[in-house]
Amino acid sequence: MPERVIEFTVPDGSEVMRADKVFAAQFDDVSRARLQRAFEAGQVSFDGATIDKRFKITRAGTLRATLKEANFNSSPKAVDIPLNVIYEDASMLVLNKASGMVTHPGSGTGENTLVHALLHHCGENLSRIGAPDRPGIVHRLDKETSGLIVVAKNDGAHHKLATAFSERKTYKRYAALVMGAPRLSRGTIKDPIGRHPVTRTRMAVVSRGKPAHTDWQVEARYGQAAALISCVIHTGRTHQIRVHLSELRFPLLGDCTYGFKPGRLKTIHVPRIMLHATELRIQHPDRDELMEFKAPLPADFKEIVSQLET
Repeated sequence: MPERVIEFTVPDGSEVMRADKVFAAQFDDVSRARLQRAFEAGQVSFDGATIDKRFKITRAGTLRATLKEANFNSSPKAVDIPLNVIYEDASMLVLNKASGMVTHPGSGTGENTLVHALLHHCGENLSRIGAPDRPGIVHRLDKETSGLIVVAKNDGAHHKLATAFSERKTYKRYAALVMGAPRLSRGTIKDPIGRHPVTRTRMAVVSRGKPAHTDWQVEARYGQAAALISCVIHTGRTHQIRVHLSELRFPLLGDCTYGFKPGRLKTIHVPRIMLHATELRIQHPDRDELMEFKAPLPADFKEIVSQLET
């Protein structure tokens, strides 16, 4: 049966918490049952020492679990899919992901994910952490979100890049087209985010959710109909920008899950959720250099902006 390895680097100053709860808080797609089986099989460790689920994390260190994967009949194979490579060296790869591309295989996906493309592009030069279905994947973007994504090409780089994300040592800026025009020019929202209490496929602002921090700024207003907003996220919660802007009553264009009403823009076709990862800064995993990457607005963004400006 295929296996998936998940890791989380616990940063200094973290709240004391049981190991199983740390994993549950960091990996929304991993069920408690699968974690329980990993603990029972002795496949969970902290800094290399096997632990059980009751083990309390009281200091910085690396949690690692090997999960049995029941969802895949075989490991994903290499598929020749074009990639928009922004930067590449022996340790890391930075891509401008197209909207519509799923980051990694899952239930219902085909052989057209980013992982399939990476296996073809990198061959054996790809981190095996997260294998078989997520080799090299340090963080992810939703299917419809376009823009910058980082991939690790070896395990050492993966550890360092993942640590940078978990310890919030990265800078991530997104462009979002929203319905309506905020009166304020900028703001901050720190409402916690968790699973919707009724609709479990959605996220929501909930009192017992995980801390979430988004800074936003209006870049352009198109009357009262829409606005272009840039968002800097200091945490990486699922659907964070979508949930936070919806909470402010400015849902993303195309995001019917979180409040977009297509009838409000009758003359404009919105092809997808209008969110694009425009800027990323991260420390290179092998040298003392802060790397900065930018991805211009894609054609569908520019087309809608053009229509809104008329």
